Amino acid sequence: MESLPLAFSSGWASGVNAYLVVLVLGVADRVGGFAQVPDVLGRYDVLGVAAFFYAMEFVADKIPYVDSTWDAVSTLIRPSVGAVIGVLLAGDATSLDQAVSGVVGGGTALLAHLTKAGTRLAINASPEPVTNVAASITEDVVVLALVSFAITHPRIAAGLAGVLLVGGLVLLWLALSLIRRGWRRWKQQEPLATRGAAR
Repeated sequence: MESLPLAFSSGWASGVNAYLVVLVLGVADRVGGFAQVPDVLGRYDVLGVAAFFYAMEFVADKIPYVDSTWDAVSTLIRPSVGAVIGVLLAGDATSLDQAVSGVVGGGTALLAHLTKAGTRLAINASPEPVTNVAASITEDVVVLALVSFAITHPRIAAGLAGVLLVGGLVLLWLALSLIRRGWRRWKQQEPLATRGAAR
């Protein structure tokens, strides 16, 4: 159960950018030799694959509408990575501990992923690319900082991840409410415009 705070933090971060999480944990294991980080994440082949896909995500995540397509493709990947990392963090613990850690990692990753994907859809309502780039860079910086901090301070990082998760869900709800309101106004104005054109 000691692995749960780190599983929760890395789960939230995996829902935002799974490949960056694997890179941060893998480099930490390779450079720092942290006992709580599974050695498999520090393997060169794992790091190479994570770096390749992170580079792809780094570009795709900053282009309007391409980011939402990438999010749709990642719907199974991000929660799966969060769950696998959770199981690996449990290490040689009992199968129950591994299952709980996997559910925490995967479940948190799924919620964070849905929040990110929904927020990006809302951002794409404004077609200019600056907002996408700013949102993507902010997400990368937060994931990098949170996972790095979680390795040495897992409980505090888990608290921060919880705040980020709740804050993201609230932000998503507000964004969707604004879009719904704007859509209703547009639908109400449409008949008037049609009538004016008919005259």
